[in-house]
Amino acid sequence: LHDCSVFLVRSLQTIAFGELGYKGVLCNLLVCLAVWLALAGRSVTDKVVAVVFPTSAFVAAGFEHCIANMYFIALAMLLHGQASQVDSSQAASLDWAGLAHNLIPVTLGNIVGGGIMVAAVYHLIYHRALANKSNNSGQPSSDERS
Repeated sequence: LHDCSVFLVRSLQTIAFGELGYKGVLCNLLVCLAVWLALAGRSVTDKVVAVVFPTSAFVAAGFEHCIANMYFIALAMLLHGQASQVDSSQAASLDWAGLAHNLIPVTLGNIVGGGIMVAAVYHLIYHRALANKSNNSGQPSSDERS
């Protein structure tokens, strides 16, 4: 566990700022999809199965989520002294600056992905539906005409 967590965080901290941001956007698109699919489920089984596939997809694709990274980076910071194959240059990067290097772009990407992109799609969908409903409110419906 020690070596794996430190290796994982080292690989996270070598990714460029922009790439971390894009991975954050794509991750939160899938996380929001999981939430919406879970809300559509009627039973607990439906909800669990709905969450599994989008979550597995973002993990398998290597996307970044700020909450998951907070856990992994903090774990590696705590365990880096116990890891057997960590040299001094790797241990030096497991600090607060490395945490900030990862969390800032990933958090911004998560906000853009979930808070802006998903919200924009829902706004477009429901804004049109509400506009059509308000435009047709003065006209009798097909049921009222017959």
